Amino acid sequence: MKKVVNIKSVTIGEGLPKICVPMIGKTLLELAEEANFLRNLDFDVVEWRVDFFDDVTEIDRVKEALETIRRILTDKPIIFTFRSSKEGGQKELAVEAYFQLNRAIAETKLVEVIDVELFNEEKAIKDLVNIAHGNGIAVIISNHDFNKTPAKKEIISRLCKAQELGADIPKIAVMPTCSEDVITLLDATRIMNEKYADRPIITISMDGKGIISRVSGGLFGSALTFGAAKKVSAPGQISAVDLRNIIKLLHDNAQNTDC
Repeated sequence: MKKVVNIKSVTIGEGLPKICVPMIGKTLLELAEEANFLRNLDFDVVEWRVDFFDDVTEIDRVKEALETIRRILTDKPIIFTFRSSKEGGQKELAVEAYFQLNRAIAETKLVEVIDVELFNEEKAIKDLVNIAHGNGIAVIISNHDFNKTPAKKEIISRLCKAQELGADIPKIAVMPTCSEDVITLLDATRIMNEKYADRPIITISMDGKGIISRVSGGLFGSALTFGAAKKVSAPGQISAVDLRNIIKLLHDNAQNTDC
């Protein structure tokens, strides 16, 4: 039986895929406005993409912004994510600064999940995972390939590596160049889910070609998908409202048949 991840009232890895929406405000005021807008939206989890935040290098300012978000979104689980520029993010931090930021936020206990990029030094990742878990925080270990869709075997290998490093939720997002790439991602998801994963996984094929993976990924084993609230944080995101309706329609009509 696979593990599930419980964050506040949300269980990832059980039932329909959960919907996560991004917050990408550059200032404290913009973040407060975003958070207030989200209060009336139907979604499960919010991801604060802190790499959009102007003052991300000042940890005290990051904490202040996080406290503001938490006061407004009291009941919603928060994923804290600094996405590096090499993986599609807005900024770059030195390695030590990246881990220092994530450690500091984990120790606030104001978020439910932190996102750690897979392509970092293994010991640093494991140490951060231990700190997060010690503070009751789950960890996504992620990889984002904005250039291509790796071979099926490589996608599975990266997800397995994230699992080995202690991720509560391994994640991969890849860029398709053709329809076959989307099929590759979805079948890798199926194989990982059926043969190797003992916990929830997240997989995404990005851009317009990959939209089908965002709405149907749950049928192949992906436990969470990303939708847009006001502005997208990655190519191919669609409205969270539309996403909820489509996912429900697909799963209501899916037939549980064996091959």
